Amino acid sequence: MARILHELLRRRVLHVLGIYLAAGWGILEFTDWAVTRFGLQAPLVMLVFLAGCVVLPFVVLGAWRAGAPDAAPTTEAPPRSVAVLPFMTVGGDADTEFLGFGLADQILTNLARVGDLDVVARTSSFACREGQDDVRAIGRKLGARAILEGSLQRAGDRLRVTTQLINAEDGYHLWSERYDRTMDDVFRIQDEIAANVARVLRAVLTEHEREAMSRVPTQDIRAYELYLRGRRFYFEMKRRSLEYARDLYRRAIELDPHFALAYAGVAECTAMIATYYPAARADLAAGRAASERALELEPRLAEAHSASGAVLFVEGKVGEAEAALRRAVDLDPRLYEARYILARALFQQGRFDEAAALFKEAFRVRADTQAAFFAAQAMEAQGRHEAALEAYGEALVVAERHMELNPDDARTATMRAVSLCRLGRVDEGLVWAEEALTIDADDAGVRYNVACLFSLAGRTERALACLEEALAVGFGNRAWLERDPDLDGVRSDPRFGKIVARLDAFVSEEDSA
Repeated sequence: MARILHELLRRRVLHVLGIYLAAGWGILEFTDWAVTRFGLQAPLVMLVFLAGCVVLPFVVLGAWRAGAPDAAPTTEAPPRSVAVLPFMTVGGDADTEFLGFGLADQILTNLARVGDLDVVARTSSFACREGQDDVRAIGRKLGARAILEGSLQRAGDRLRVTTQLINAEDGYHLWSERYDRTMDDVFRIQDEIAANVARVLRAVLTEHEREAMSRVPTQDIRAYELYLRGRRFYFEMKRRSLEYARDLYRRAIELDPHFALAYAGVAECTAMIATYYPAARADLAAGRAASERALELEPRLAEAHSASGAVLFVEGKVGEAEAALRRAVDLDPRLYEARYILARALFQQGRFDEAAALFKEAFRVRADTQAAFFAAQAMEAQGRHEAALEAYGEALVVAERHMELNPDDARTATMRAVSLCRLGRVDEGLVWAEEALTIDADDAGVRYNVACLFSLAGRTERALACLEEALAVGFGNRAWLERDPDLDGVRSDPRFGKIVARLDAFVSEEDSA
């Protein structure tokens, strides 16, 4: 029922219906007056009423069709844009499926490092599967000129990787290749595929980008497989999946104690768990040790500096965190996580102008809903309302496209809800807030974002109740709560002060633990 109501609101059917009924009532009133004033026949009123009833279904149908979404985005894809689909596995087990995901993920990561390419975000492209749609439809859906797809078959230590780059505008092959190699050659396969895609799309590679592509992170293939499996779970961004990813990274380290990327992965997972689920702060010491070990092994590894900055940020060492994250950006200008986490740190310090700029830079690296949404929020916190409205509109477009491919993403649903509310479409926003709670009511971030939506909508009681529930399931980011402009509607309520006091008590208990 909620989905039907949402669709009626989105297509403006109820809006059109309201206007039609109001106009119809006015016509009936005028007809009744005319009958009395000019002595017309009384059945005329009934005829007008019946005519309105006959026309009503056609008005509703017309509004429904007029409000239907376009079959394809009207914006033209950038000329050197590419989407990497998850590689299909042929006759393999679960481990082979993880390897197929990981291989495509690393190729995507390598391509994303190329400043001359526009690479579709992983959350969008990996939601598409080969065979679900025609490649031209996938290209339109993702806003990409080219699609890279492939398959992987494994027999013991032997690998067969088949890949093809397809023109999404006409469906013709731009390039294809088959690799019959051993697992020891997996890094070379990734490097060659990414380099060939860049070559065919005529992207200019810098020397730094070439070096980053050809880097071999570990000599132990089993450790690398565990790392790839961990990446798969990391991107789900749920507590259980983050903890599982961290365990896989630790197992990779057991096989290769010199695997710097795996240490950085442990640190980053720990920081994300502590950010979204503060009850896990006791693990921060281990996360800090992992980031220090990653830096000791590879001082110029951007991911190690980014992970270190993420841990320092959660520990409250903001100055050190900022320095580490800026160093990560210097080392790898295309590393999304470094810019995104740095922008969050600046937002929590009230440095909204810098935060907005960094969120926008992060979005240019990866078209992610969170970066688009928080850029708008930072502008709103500055008081730049017109610029914020435009940014909320952009964030809404990104969120809608993301949820077409990932309908069970509760966090994006909350950002979609708040964006709608900021744009004046409050009823639609409330529908999506309820949808987010239906998807995942136990997520602290979801509860918090829904509280923000109710605050914006003037639903004070519901907003404060959701804040209480967010604290109960683990929300603990006091600095963000202090700066968030979405909560301005409830700050003056005495109960909000009590919530902050409870949060202070929680943080004090954690610090003394």
